Amino acid sequence: MLKYKIVLAGSKDVGKSSLIARFCDNVFHEKTMSTIGVAFKRKKVKVNDNISIELHIWDFGGEEKYRTLFPSYCNGASAALILYDITDKESLNDVKNWVKIIDKNAIEKVIKILIGTKIDLEDQRVISVEEAKKASQKFDCLGDPLETSSKTGENVEKAFLKVSKEIIKQNLQYCKNCQEFYIKNLKFCNYCGAKSELEPVPL
Repeated sequence: MLKYKIVLAGSKDVGKSSLIARFCDNVFHEKTMSTIGVAFKRKKVKVNDNISIELHIWDFGGEEKYRTLFPSYCNGASAALILYDITDKESLNDVKNWVKIIDKNAIEKVIKILIGTKIDLEDQRVISVEEAKKASQKFDCLGDPLETSSKTGENVEKAFLKVSKEIIKQNLQYCKNCQEFYIKNLKFCNYCGAKSELEPVPL
């Protein structure tokens, strides 16, 4: 089982812990305590019939006093989910601060995905989809933002599947000779010994 580290970033109360709880345990609590320091979860993700990976998910308290912990945990992360709350304008403004830390401390090609939360509160929306798209482009995030609701579960699985697929694209290659998947930087398939030809993983 291939294991990959991902981090969740975002302002206090954007819903990081709720997103993880919905994804990992399929639960939602109306009143969730703010994360104190760092929290950790792991979850197996089946990307397709041939590939499953295990995500090691790190959640950080959004308060200023906990941000000093964040840079060291970015080290070795394959991806970062950066959250904003569609009902809180400042949470989108804060994205730039999280991106700055991630870009400085994570691997060069770290995958960054912008995730909107609380779309069940559409009547309280203050951040338009277009605003979020511009932010995603500005900060070199993967594609358009994905808006989610931890309360209803909408798009939560989709968000983590999206990041899982991108991790695989960056880290694995496909052997046409034996139809196995293996680490991209190897010169030969470690299953059959065929020379690597950097075949993209069929997803």
